[in-house]
Amino acid sequence: MSLSPRIIALLLACLISALTLTFLTFVEGVTSSMLFVVGLSSFAISFFLVLYAIELLVFREVNKMYKTIHQLKIRDFSISRKSIIKNTNPFKKLNDEIFVYVARKQREIDELKRLEQFRREFLADVSHELKTPIFAAQGFIHTLIDGAVDDEKVRDKFLSKAAKSLDGLDALVKDLVALSQLETGEVKMSFGRVDLAEITQEIFDQLETIAQTKGTSLSIRTTQPGPVWVKADSQRILQVMTNLIENAVKYGNENGRVVVNLEEDKKHILVSIRDNGPGIPPEHLSRIFERFYRVEKSRSKDRGGTGLGLAIVKHILNAHKTKITVMSKVDKGTTFRFKLERME
Repeated sequence: MSLSPRIIALLLACLISALTLTFLTFVEGVTSSMLFVVGLSSFAISFFLVLYAIELLVFREVNKMYKTIHQLKIRDFSISRKSIIKNTNPFKKLNDEIFVYVARKQREIDELKRLEQFRREFLADVSHELKTPIFAAQGFIHTLIDGAVDDEKVRDKFLSKAAKSLDGLDALVKDLVALSQLETGEVKMSFGRVDLAEITQEIFDQLETIAQTKGTSLSIRTTQPGPVWVKADSQRILQVMTNLIENAVKYGNENGRVVVNLEEDKKHILVSIRDNGPGIPPEHLSRIFERFYRVEKSRSKDRGGTGLGLAIVKHILNAHKTKITVMSKVDKGTTFRFKLERME
């Protein structure tokens, strides 16, 4: 037989009524009509009180616990912390506290799984990126050892290629170290008064040869002529601007254009680097700041780079208490935006 709240209340009410009547039979002067009234009233009162206590305080909350378990199974973690504090029902509070605790632990488990997956991908990417220049340099050097060193032309050609592979390996290791230091907070920013317009012009001068080779025009637009002062680490913000402008030139179209816009408002300088290149497909936009992520892996490797540039840019700007955003349309171009604190 299933013990529902009504059956339990009925049994307990009968027991209480029977006990009451048993004790009353030992009292002198108690009539049968009095026993009937007392028995009926004690039964009714006991039944409804027990039913209320069991139904509302126990069974209903136990059913809610089952619903909570179902919510956790489908990963629905929506609950108000305020509702837990305000509730006076101990069963309800226990239920909600268990829910919040399990939900928090589930989030931690999900985050650990995500980090574990990220670690696996990162190790695979690092292994792949390190393997390429090492194997290339190894191949050239072993060829020279096997006898090609005697041929002066072959020797110089292979040594040059081996040196290029090792230079790429050195750049990759340096970027990995820099990224690791940025993520762990080992690199401390040295904030000062920096002229963004001057830095941009210096980068244009450095990239002049590459830009001329591709026929790319470089231009800067400011709200007002003259210096554009911001609060930043000069070395790190130079690294950010160089990376973004160089990428715009490298991955832009032939005979394209790159525009750096420095727009002033009351408290910030809004920086945007825009090109009219091939753009980035929508499915890649959310991942371009990940380490080693490349939109077109074959073409990216041909044009150099370690695949860590945008990840480093993101961490440097995070250290400047700002975020970088990207907008892109295929065959229309790409725009990177961020803002820095303005200084007079």
